[in-house]
Amino acid sequence: MDASRCLVVVADDYGIGPETSRAIVELAGRGAVTAAVLLVNSPHAADGVRKWRQSGVTLELGWHPSLTLDPPVAPASRVPSLVGPDGCLWPLGKFLLRLLTGYVRASEVMAELRAQYDRFVELVGHAPTLVNSHQHVAVFPPVGDILLDVLSQARARPYMRRVREPWAMLRHVPGARIKRGVLSLLGRHYAQAQDRLGFPGHDWLAGITDPRWVKDPEFYPHWLGRVPGRVVELACHPGHYDATLIGRDCGADDGLLQRRVDELARLNEPSFFAAIKAAGFRLAAPSELTGRAGRGAAHAA
Repeated sequence: MDASRCLVVVADDYGIGPETSRAIVELAGRGAVTAAVLLVNSPHAADGVRKWRQSGVTLELGWHPSLTLDPPVAPASRVPSLVGPDGCLWPLGKFLLRLLTGYVRASEVMAELRAQYDRFVELVGHAPTLVNSHQHVAVFPPVGDILLDVLSQARARPYMRRVREPWAMLRHVPGARIKRGVLSLLGRHYAQAQDRLGFPGHDWLAGITDPRWVKDPEFYPHWLGRVPGRVVELACHPGHYDATLIGRDCGADDGLLQRRVDELARLNEPSFFAAIKAAGFRLAAPSELTGRAGRGAAHAA
Protein backbone atom coordinates (compact mmCIF):
# COMPACT_ATOMS: atom_id res chain seq x y z
CA MET A 1 0.00 0.00 0.00
CA ASP A 2 1.26 3.46 -0.86
CA ALA A 3 1.63 5.65 2.21
CA SER A 4 -1.01 8.34 1.83
CA ARG A 5 -1.56 9.13 5.51
CA CYS A 6 0.64 11.00 8.00
CA LEU A 7 1.55 9.55 11.39
CA VAL A 8 3.10 11.93 13.92
CA VAL A 9 4.70 9.92 16.73
CA VAL A 10 5.17 12.13 19.79
CA ALA A 11 7.10 10.98 22.86
CA ASP A 12 5.80 12.84 25.90
CA ASP A 13 7.80 13.86 28.99
CA TYR A 14 11.20 14.55 27.44
CA GLY A 15 13.49 15.88 30.17
CA ILE A 16 11.56 14.31 33.04
CA GLY A 17 14.59 12.13 33.84
CA PRO A 18 17.90 11.22 32.19
CA GLU A 19 17.04 7.64 31.28
CA THR A 20 13.68 8.66 29.85
CA SER A 21 15.33 11.27 27.64
CA ARG A 22 18.01 8.82 26.55
CA ALA A 23 15.41 6.31 25.40
CA ILE A 24 13.53 8.95 23.39
CA VAL A 25 16.70 10.08 21.61
CA GLU A 26 17.52 6.43 20.82
CA LEU A 27 14.06 5.91 19.34
CA ALA A 28 14.42 9.05 17.25
CA GLY A 29 17.73 7.73 15.95
CA ARG A 30 15.96 4.57 14.81
CA GLY A 31 13.15 6.57 13.20
CA ALA A 32 10.46 5.35 15.60
CA VAL A 33 9.46 8.77 16.96
CA THR A 34 9.28 12.03 15.04
CA ALA A 35 8.91 14.49 17.92
CA ALA A 36 9.08 14.86 21.69
CA VAL A 37 7.81 17.44 24.15
CA LEU A 38 9.95 18.97 26.88
CA LEU A 39 8.98 19.40 30.54
CA VAL A 40 10.82 22.67 31.11
CA ASN A 41 10.24 22.77 34.87
CA SER A 42 11.87 19.38 35.44
CA PRO A 43 15.27 19.49 37.20
CA HIS A 44 16.57 17.35 34.30
CA ALA A 45 15.27 19.59 31.49
CA ALA A 46 18.47 21.50 30.73
CA ASP A 47 20.55 18.32 30.66
CA GLY A 48 17.97 16.73 28.35
CA VAL A 49 18.27 19.62 25.92
CA ARG A 50 22.07 19.30 25.96
CA LYS A 51 21.85 15.59 25.20
CA TRP A 52 19.36 16.25 22.40
CA ARG A 53 21.72 18.76 20.81
CA GLN A 54 24.75 16.51 21.21
CA SER A 55 22.95 13.54 19.65
CA GLY A 56 22.49 15.20 16.26
CA VAL A 57 19.35 13.13 15.65
CA THR A 58 16.39 14.51 13.75
CA LEU A 59 13.90 14.96 16.56
CA GLU A 60 11.57 17.90 16.77
CA LEU A 61 11.46 19.12 20.36
CA GLY A 62 8.29 20.87 21.48
CA TRP A 63 6.87 22.16 24.77
CA HIS A 64 4.99 20.04 27.33
CA PRO A 65 3.41 22.61 29.69
CA SER A 66 2.88 21.12 33.13
CA LEU A 67 0.85 22.19 36.14
CA THR A 68 1.11 18.90 38.04
CA LEU A 69 4.79 17.99 38.48
CA ASP A 70 7.93 19.41 40.10
CA PRO A 71 8.44 23.04 41.24
CA PRO A 72 6.99 25.87 39.15
CA VAL A 73 9.18 27.98 36.89
CA ALA A 74 7.59 31.15 38.24
CA PRO A 75 8.49 32.04 41.85
CA ALA A 76 6.20 30.09 44.17
CA SER A 77 5.14 33.35 45.81
CA ARG A 78 3.61 34.42 42.48
CA VAL A 79 1.60 31.20 41.99
CA PRO A 80 0.62 30.07 45.51
CA SER A 81 -2.65 28.43 44.43
CA LEU A 82 -0.68 26.03 42.21
CA VAL A 83 1.92 24.97 44.77
CA GLY A 84 1.68 22.46 47.61
CA PRO A 85 3.50 22.47 50.97
CA ASP A 86 6.50 20.72 49.41
CA GLY A 87 7.10 23.62 47.00
CA CYS A 88 6.04 21.55 44.00
CA LEU A 89 3.00 21.86 41.77
CA TRP A 90 0.04 19.87 43.09
CA PRO A 91 -0.20 16.32 41.62
CA LEU A 92 -2.97 15.71 39.10
CA GLY A 93 -5.73 14.53 41.42
CA LYS A 94 -5.30 17.38 43.88
CA PHE A 95 -4.84 19.92 41.09
CA LEU A 96 -8.12 18.90 39.43
CA LEU A 97 -9.97 18.96 42.76
CA ARG A 98 -8.66 22.44 43.49
CA LEU A 99 -9.47 23.56 39.94
CA LEU A 100 -13.05 22.29 40.14
CA THR A 101 -13.62 23.85 43.58
CA GLY A 102 -12.27 27.27 42.64
CA TYR A 103 -8.98 27.20 44.54
CA VAL A 104 -6.82 27.59 41.42
CA ARG A 105 -6.47 31.18 40.26
CA ALA A 106 -6.56 31.73 36.51
CA SER A 107 -4.10 34.61 36.77
CA GLU A 108 -1.55 32.27 38.38
CA VAL A 109 -2.06 29.62 35.68
CA MET A 110 -1.32 32.37 33.14
CA ALA A 111 1.80 33.47 35.04
CA GLU A 112 3.18 29.93 35.26
CA LEU A 113 2.46 29.04 31.63
CA ARG A 114 4.10 32.24 30.45
CA ALA A 115 7.13 31.52 32.62
CA GLN A 116 7.35 27.99 31.19
CA TYR A 117 7.03 29.28 27.63
CA ASP A 118 9.88 31.73 28.22
CA ARG A 119 11.94 28.94 29.77
CA PHE A 120 11.40 26.77 26.70
CA VAL A 121 12.63 29.56 24.41
CA GLU A 122 15.64 30.07 26.70
CA LEU A 123 16.55 26.36 26.64
CA VAL A 124 15.78 25.48 23.02
CA GLY A 125 16.45 28.79 21.29
CA HIS A 126 13.16 29.34 19.49
CA ALA A 127 9.41 29.25 20.04
CA PRO A 128 7.87 25.77 20.19
CA THR A 129 6.60 24.30 16.92
CA LEU A 130 4.71 21.62 18.87
CA VAL A 131 2.73 21.84 22.12
CA ASN A 132 0.71 19.42 24.23
CA SER A 133 -0.01 19.54 27.94
CA HIS A 134 1.29 17.13 30.57
CA GLN A 135 -1.46 14.76 31.75
CA HIS A 136 -3.85 16.50 29.31
CA VAL A 137 -4.66 19.26 31.80
CA ALA A 138 -5.40 21.68 28.93
CA VAL A 139 -8.74 19.97 28.28
CA PHE A 140 -9.97 21.20 31.67
CA PRO A 141 -11.33 24.78 31.64
CA PRO A 142 -9.99 27.38 31.96
CA VAL A 143 -6.47 25.92 31.51
CA GLY A 144 -6.84 25.32 27.79
CA ASP A 145 -8.10 28.79 27.01
CA ILE A 146 -5.23 30.31 29.00
CA LEU A 147 -2.71 28.15 27.13
CA LEU A 148 -4.18 29.20 23.79
CA ASP A 149 -3.94 32.83 24.88
CA VAL A 150 -0.24 32.38 25.71
CA LEU A 151 0.44 30.67 22.37
CA SER A 152 -1.62 33.16 20.35
CA GLN A 153 0.95 35.83 21.17
CA ALA A 154 3.61 33.93 19.18
CA ARG A 155 4.39 34.90 15.59
CA ALA A 156 3.32 31.48 14.24
CA ARG A 157 0.82 28.95 15.54
CA PRO A 158 2.41 25.68 16.73
CA TYR A 159 1.02 22.23 15.99
CA MET A 160 -1.19 21.23 18.93
CA ARG A 161 -2.50 17.90 20.13
CA ARG A 162 -6.24 17.32 19.84
CA VAL A 163 -7.18 14.96 22.68
CA ARG A 164 -9.89 13.09 20.84
CA GLU A 165 -10.36 9.67 19.30
CA PRO A 166 -13.27 8.13 17.36
CA TRP A 167 -15.86 6.67 19.72
CA ALA A 168 -15.60 3.34 17.88
CA MET A 169 -11.98 3.05 19.02
CA LEU A 170 -13.15 2.71 22.62
CA ARG A 171 -14.84 -0.51 21.55
CA HIS A 172 -12.09 -1.83 19.27
CA VAL A 173 -9.02 -1.07 21.42
CA PRO A 174 -9.07 -1.96 25.15
CA GLY A 175 -7.38 -0.04 27.95
CA ALA A 176 -8.35 2.99 30.07
CA ARG A 177 -11.73 3.26 28.37
CA ILE A 178 -13.33 5.51 31.00
CA LYS A 179 -10.31 7.83 31.03
CA ARG A 180 -10.21 7.93 27.23
CA GLY A 181 -13.94 8.61 27.02
CA VAL A 182 -13.80 11.54 29.45
CA LEU A 183 -10.70 13.02 27.80
CA SER A 184 -12.17 12.62 24.33
CA LEU A 185 -15.41 14.31 25.37
CA LEU A 186 -13.58 17.29 26.89
CA GLY A 187 -10.99 17.25 24.13
CA ARG A 188 -13.59 17.63 21.40
CA HIS A 189 -14.76 20.88 22.97
CA TYR A 190 -11.21 22.16 23.35
CA ALA A 191 -10.37 21.17 19.77
CA GLN A 192 -13.10 23.51 18.54
CA ALA A 193 -11.28 26.42 20.18
CA GLN A 194 -7.98 25.27 18.68
CA ASP A 195 -9.53 25.08 15.22
CA ARG A 196 -11.26 28.45 15.60
CA LEU A 197 -7.97 30.15 16.41
CA GLY A 198 -6.10 28.49 13.56
CA PHE A 199 -3.84 26.07 15.44
CA PRO A 200 -2.80 23.17 13.19
CA GLY A 201 -3.15 19.61 14.39
CA HIS A 202 -4.22 16.08 13.53
CA ASP A 203 -7.55 14.38 12.86
CA TRP A 204 -7.39 11.79 15.64
CA LEU A 205 -5.19 10.85 18.60
CA ALA A 206 -4.08 7.29 19.29
CA GLY A 207 -2.15 5.57 22.06
CA ILE A 208 -3.78 6.66 25.34
CA THR A 209 -3.93 3.69 27.70
CA ASP A 210 -2.80 2.39 31.10
CA PRO A 211 0.16 0.22 32.17
CA ARG A 212 -1.55 -3.15 31.74
CA TRP A 213 -2.11 -2.96 28.02
CA VAL A 214 1.31 -1.94 26.72
CA LYS A 215 2.66 -5.35 27.69
CA ASP A 216 0.83 -6.70 24.63
CA PRO A 217 3.22 -6.94 21.64
CA GLU A 218 0.26 -6.11 19.39
CA PHE A 219 -0.67 -2.92 21.27
CA TYR A 220 0.46 -0.47 18.57
CA PRO A 221 -0.62 -2.65 15.61
CA HIS A 222 -4.12 -2.79 17.16
CA TRP A 223 -4.25 1.02 17.27
CA LEU A 224 -2.73 1.70 13.88
CA GLY A 225 -4.79 -0.93 12.13
CA ARG A 226 -8.05 0.62 13.28
CA VAL A 227 -7.62 4.37 13.65
CA PRO A 228 -9.08 6.41 10.75
CA GLY A 229 -7.99 9.82 9.50
CA ARG A 230 -5.48 11.34 7.08
CA VAL A 231 -3.36 12.79 9.90
CA VAL A 232 -3.03 10.81 13.15
CA GLU A 233 -0.92 11.52 16.20
CA LEU A 234 0.36 8.58 18.20
CA ALA A 235 1.14 9.59 21.79
CA CYS A 236 3.67 7.49 23.68
CA HIS A 237 5.65 7.54 26.93
CA PRO A 238 8.75 5.42 26.36
CA GLY A 239 11.76 5.27 28.64
CA HIS A 240 14.49 3.15 30.13
CA TYR A 241 14.10 2.36 33.82
CA ASP A 242 14.49 5.80 35.41
CA ALA A 243 14.68 5.88 39.21
CA THR A 244 14.59 9.70 39.22
CA LEU A 245 10.86 9.50 38.46
CA ILE A 246 9.99 7.67 41.70
CA GLY A 247 8.27 10.00 44.13
CA ARG A 248 7.83 12.65 41.44
CA ASP A 249 5.88 11.02 38.61
CA CYS A 250 5.17 7.57 40.00
CA GLY A 251 5.57 5.16 42.88
CA ALA A 252 8.13 2.40 43.10
CA ASP A 253 5.64 -0.36 42.31
CA ASP A 254 2.52 1.21 40.75
CA GLY A 255 3.33 0.04 37.23
CA LEU A 256 3.81 3.50 35.75
CA LEU A 257 7.59 3.25 35.60
CA GLN A 258 7.47 -0.21 34.00
CA ARG A 259 4.92 1.09 31.52
CA ARG A 260 7.60 3.34 30.01
CA VAL A 261 9.97 0.39 29.66
CA ASP A 262 7.22 -1.67 28.03
CA GLU A 263 6.37 1.13 25.58
CA LEU A 264 10.03 1.40 24.65
CA ALA A 265 10.03 -2.30 23.84
CA ARG A 266 6.85 -2.05 21.76
CA LEU A 267 8.25 0.86 19.72
CA ASN A 268 11.45 -1.07 19.02
CA GLU A 269 9.63 -4.12 17.65
CA PRO A 270 9.51 -4.82 13.89
CA SER A 271 5.73 -5.18 14.19
CA PHE A 272 5.46 -1.46 14.95
CA PHE A 273 7.06 -0.46 11.67
CA ALA A 274 5.14 -3.17 9.81
CA ALA A 275 1.87 -1.79 11.21
CA ILE A 276 2.76 1.73 10.07
CA LYS A 277 3.31 0.46 6.53
CA ALA A 278 0.22 -1.77 6.51
CA ALA A 279 -2.01 1.12 7.57
CA GLY A 280 -0.73 3.32 4.73
CA PHE A 281 1.07 5.81 6.96
CA ARG A 282 4.23 7.75 6.40
CA LEU A 283 6.00 9.16 9.44
CA ALA A 284 5.94 12.97 9.69
CA ALA A 285 7.24 15.63 12.04
CA PRO A 286 4.74 18.22 13.31
CA SER A 287 6.53 21.06 11.51
CA GLU A 288 5.85 19.35 8.18
CA LEU A 289 2.16 19.97 8.84
CA THR A 290 2.59 23.63 9.79
CA GLY A 291 4.89 24.86 7.02
CA ARG A 292 7.72 25.29 9.52
CA ALA A 293 9.85 22.39 8.35
CA GLY A 294 13.57 22.41 8.98
CA ARG A 295 13.45 23.09 12.72
CA GLY A 296 13.22 19.49 13.84
CA ALA A 297 16.88 18.55 13.70
CA ALA A 298 18.72 18.80 17.00
CA HIS A 299 21.64 20.63 15.40
CA ALA A 300 19.26 23.33 14.11
CA ALA A 301 18.36 24.51 17.60
